[in-house]
Amino acid sequence: MFEKIKKSQFVVNYRRMWPFVKPFWFRALLATLITIPIGSLDAVIALSLKPYMDMVVIDKSVASPFYIPLLIVLFTLVQSGLDYSSTYLNTWVGSKITMELKQKLYKKLVCFESAFFDSSSSGMVVYRFDNDPNLACSGLLNNLKVFTSRVFSSISLIAVLIYTSWQLAIIAISVLLISLYPLTKIREKIKEITKRTAMAGGEAVTLYNETYAGNKTIASYNLQKHQQHLFEEVLRKLFKLSIKQTQKTGWLSPMMHIIISVGIALVIWAGSSLIMNGTITSGSFVAFMTAMLMLYTPIKNIGKNFNQVQLSFMAIERVFELLELPVQIKDKKNARPLEGINKEITFKDVDFEYTPGVPVLNKVNLHLKKGQMIAFVGNSGGGKTTLVNLIPRFYDINTGSIQIDGVDIREFTLESLRDKIAVVFQDNFLFSGTIRDNILLGKPDATPQEIEVAIKSACLDDFVHHLEHGLDTNIGERGILLSGGQKQRVAIARAFLKNAPIVILDEATSALDNKSEAIVQKAIDNLMKDRTVFVIAHRLSTIQNADKIVVVNEGHIVEEGTHETLLNIENGAYRALYMAQFKTR
Repeated sequence: MFEKIKKSQFVVNYRRMWPFVKPFWFRALLATLITIPIGSLDAVIALSLKPYMDMVVIDKSVASPFYIPLLIVLFTLVQSGLDYSSTYLNTWVGSKITMELKQKLYKKLVCFESAFFDSSSSGMVVYRFDNDPNLACSGLLNNLKVFTSRVFSSISLIAVLIYTSWQLAIIAISVLLISLYPLTKIREKIKEITKRTAMAGGEAVTLYNETYAGNKTIASYNLQKHQQHLFEEVLRKLFKLSIKQTQKTGWLSPMMHIIISVGIALVIWAGSSLIMNGTITSGSFVAFMTAMLMLYTPIKNIGKNFNQVQLSFMAIERVFELLELPVQIKDKKNARPLEGINKEITFKDVDFEYTPGVPVLNKVNLHLKKGQMIAFVGNSGGGKTTLVNLIPRFYDINTGSIQIDGVDIREFTLESLRDKIAVVFQDNFLFSGTIRDNILLGKPDATPQEIEVAIKSACLDDFVHHLEHGLDTNIGERGILLSGGQKQRVAIARAFLKNAPIVILDEATSALDNKSEAIVQKAIDNLMKDRTVFVIAHRLSTIQNADKIVVVNEGHIVEEGTHETLLNIENGAYRALYMAQFKTR
């Protein structure tokens, strides 16, 4: 009756959604079945008018039977009760399915590799992972209720039309089919606009996120007008897309109004002739007109609901595009757990590129024994951070291998590999909550004694003990209520609690002042004891005791050795960095 959706598309969407609907199938079915009498009872009102008009109004042969108005009220009460029940069940089922979809999507989101987040804006993630499930489930089920009730209402009312006058029914049904034909063209018209609207909506969410996170930058650089301009541009884009969607779909309801009004006019003209020649009675004509108007009235506005159903179908497709998107970095079929590091970590002919054809690392070869410290230095953008990001498999190498005790790290399960690595970044991410919450991420079941050792080792004890609520002090979103040095020490305490044999320090002190750096450096020195350590250093004074210093420039290892060895290389890259840094000081 509605758009002739391709069978294959409908089947694919059905198969995709069934696992989410299955746990609640009985309530979903009940909600749909309830709509059958809701729609079908419309015919009772129309059909009851025939005997009433013929016997009471026209012939006046009997008194007005009291039960007809009473039955109409009674049927309406039943309809209203069923309508409430259907709405409640649809909301319950829709909310449950939405919740299940969001849980599945979030599970997928946290498993995506870093490359996914590199290429996706925060706004698009929020829009696709939060808005689309809402539209896919709740919107679809609510409109499905409307469609189901109207389908059965239409079937019952068409039966009344045929029963009262098959001649007029031919006209009415023909006009009905003609009015529904434009619905077959909706999907093609709105698909591209819907996609662009989702992208623009994502841009708006990104601007909100950036305004929240970058509020001090906006204030300090007087960027208020600049940000307003960017937001106005996004709003203009959304406005234009909204208008385009209206241009492509807004004509639907008016067109159906026109076609249906023609149908009503034809039925009145033909009905008058049939009454005059005695083919139908006046009561039959009144019942027919009532049934036809009850049939046509919701049909005239069905375009809006149908448009929403199409948007829901497209949201389902977008949701499952994400769910079916392969996770690039995952366990091999027979991956085994990494028990620990016994001897060494080795890079063998490692090549890596973020963008195909643009190499970042070229034939990197490194060797580090257990318990040693290796430091990476070099020009910005040379590949230092990329090197250490490959160890916990934030990214996978293109060619070559990274080995622990002679075994490629891709042979180990991701969970066990990352469990053996603690990372302290330059700008560590702290979650909203308390200091205790953030430290316990390193080991959720840590004892109070273990926590105390961790905060002492991270030089955090004096700071914590002077707080009114101690470890249970709330630090705000992203740790906004802490200073840079305090955030670093919380992150180090978290790493201490994890007690991993491999530690990665990615310029952990470069953003701190001298006083904070001294405290954090002491905490880092504690963290590095008896561990295999990878350090990216900006301040060369912090790595002079490293077992090996590696100079990385433009994806190549240009020098490696101890501080003394590299400093004695005439015109060496490390010597140039060292002299430039200390000469400046």
